[in-house]
Amino acid sequence: MKLKYIGESFGVDSLTDGKNYEAIDEGDVYRVIYDSGEDCLYSKVNPAPSDSSSSGGVWLVIEK
Repeated sequence: MKLKYIGESFGVDSLTDGKNYEAIDEGDVYRVIYDSGEDCLYSKVNPAPSDSSSSGGVWLVIEK
């Protein structure tokens, strides 16, 4: 599936405002796949860094 992240950008290899990402639905979370091929789990409700350095944002589903 494809998701667009809308919110505060954070980290060098993390989420960027307005960017589309490939993702896999894994229940309460999305496994987001970065351009580098690495992946990370993010909440469906409020994707944010685990260290609370950003308030996070929201997902827009572009393609299921």
